[in-house]
Amino acid sequence: MSGDVGSQAPAFALLDTDGNEYNSSNLAGKKTVIAFFPAAFSGVCAEELCSFRDALADFTSVDAEVLGISIDGRFANGAFRDANNLPFPILSDFKQTAIADYDVVWPDFAGMVGYTTARRSVFVIGTDGKIAWKWLSDVPSDLPTIADVQSAVEAAN
Repeated sequence: MSGDVGSQAPAFALLDTDGNEYNSSNLAGKKTVIAFFPAAFSGVCAEELCSFRDALADFTSVDAEVLGISIDGRFANGAFRDANNLPFPILSDFKQTAIADYDVVWPDFAGMVGYTTARRSVFVIGTDGKIAWKWLSDVPSDLPTIADVQSAVEAAN
């Protein structure tokens, strides 16, 4: 699969909350944490992304970028970012291309037949552009352990 550890991280070009294209090529040579989340304004997603916010200094101290990606529109993502004081980009995958490329599609989310969203997941991308580590939720209420993500970032090339 394209989202497997050791594989080249899939490229993406997604809209940020201001409507600007955010291209993954801007991350070349940087360690990156990508947190895919199912839905802006859900309690679990807020808890997860606020955990990344609260640990951001630990990630930036090892020159790692943090990004959040959901299928929500840029306006909802912007309001979500502002409501939670998230200091990193929240990107809109409204066409669902990135979730497909990373193999984190969650169909019929929360029992809503036909509603496809992102599976809660975290990918650490090394400076070589390859996936160094990943974590996938088994149920929407699962949360990644920030310490595990930090360890993976530190271990990535």
